[in-house]
Amino acid sequence: MYFKQFYLGCLAHASYLIGADGEAVVVDPQRDVEQYLAEAQRQGLRIRHVIETHLHADFVSGHRELAERAGARIYLGHRAGATFEYVAVHEGDEIRLGQDVVLRFLETPGHTPESISVLVFDHGVSTEPLKVLTGDTLFIGDVGRPDLVGSKGYSAAAMAGMLYDSLRQKLLSLPPTVEVYPAHGAGSACGRNISKETSSTIGREAATNYALQPMTREDFVRLMTTDLPPAPPYFSHDAEQNRQGAVPLDSLPPPPRLAPTEFARLTEEGAVVLDVRDGAAFGRGHVPGAINVGLGGPFASWAGTLLSPGQRLLIVGENDEMVQEARVRLARVGFENVAGSLAGGVAAWEDAGYSLARVPQVTVDELRREENYGLLYRILDVRRPAEYAGGHIPGAINLPLDRLEKELAELDPTRPWAVACASGYRSSAACSLLKRYGYHRIANVVGGTTAWTQAGHTVESTPPSA
Repeated sequence: MYFKQFYLGCLAHASYLIGADGEAVVVDPQRDVEQYLAEAQRQGLRIRHVIETHLHADFVSGHRELAERAGARIYLGHRAGATFEYVAVHEGDEIRLGQDVVLRFLETPGHTPESISVLVFDHGVSTEPLKVLTGDTLFIGDVGRPDLVGSKGYSAAAMAGMLYDSLRQKLLSLPPTVEVYPAHGAGSACGRNISKETSSTIGREAATNYALQPMTREDFVRLMTTDLPPAPPYFSHDAEQNRQGAVPLDSLPPPPRLAPTEFARLTEEGAVVLDVRDGAAFGRGHVPGAINVGLGGPFASWAGTLLSPGQRLLIVGENDEMVQEARVRLARVGFENVAGSLAGGVAAWEDAGYSLARVPQVTVDELRREENYGLLYRILDVRRPAEYAGGHIPGAINLPLDRLEKELAELDPTRPWAVACASGYRSSAACSLLKRYGYHRIANVVGGTTAWTQAGHTVESTPPSA
């Protein structure tokens, strides 16, 4: 048996190629599918089957394009309700690859109603399953959220109850040596406490995963439905695209390179400028009103969170390669309405006589000096509440980036704000949003709270009193 995990760090997404005796199956493919076709060809395999463990909400799958290009069939849980042709699988259905390799489906609802897991057998090695591909039902260190858009028509509590049964009755009943391969790793919004590890075993998860510890069904439901962060707004859009099957990635035209005058005209008509450079470059000068989501971080998920799929987007990058990379990553989360890019970048914009906006970059040592810290700047921490509670710059207030636009009324626009996160990535995005809403006395904290603690400065580990 040939087995390979493909891990896409930008989306914390894992997909899989399994092959034997010249045939192969791909599980949970990302939107750009060329890598699976190339790897199958290198291994002398023909992709005959494409499995979706569920209708993903956090990325757009390439299942339909891959199936069409490879001449394969698509498999989904029988509750999926997809609008394209697929094989609806039930508990115990199997796919055979050659003589010895068998993939057996388990119905494991809870993250979504149609969620399935896939047991992998190699009868040439053992009569017991060797691996289980758990989709978003079981992660490493966590389990799937029960409240996302795939659960439409079901309450989070009802889905959590299904998840409890799927975990206890199906997955935890497997031999402890069975290897666990989920669809996501750390950073995915589909779980709350996902490990950085990308595989585990049933035994290890049973011993260490907080959600698998002994508890009643009622306690589990309460645990799974309490203090859930809001689902990113693009999730419903992506789930529906996956239900219908996305168009081939190559059918999307490349963004036209626009002269500054045409670029400016489109911004006046309402197109949103997305600057994909790093925070330092953005701070030195950017098109006024631009939103900064750097390609160097979890770009796709934050672009999906801060933008709307229906918006016309204009991209600013360092070069054409950066623009094209942004184009592909946006398409992976269903953002296809890219109207163009700024030819020549911000240098061409300035040379054409247009003004640049800037965001000062303040170091943690500058922030700590008496004339800045506590007197000049009020500190805004845009990390998640758990990160903030675990240690923050003294006196900082917490307003997570994904809630920033909705809760701007909490911030005084007349005060100077130094914006911090863990590294400077999210804070630069936050600064760009604040500037769009008229907050002009802002600065980005270089290196964020990580740099602050590494410099030996004091942190508060609990929220300050009101």
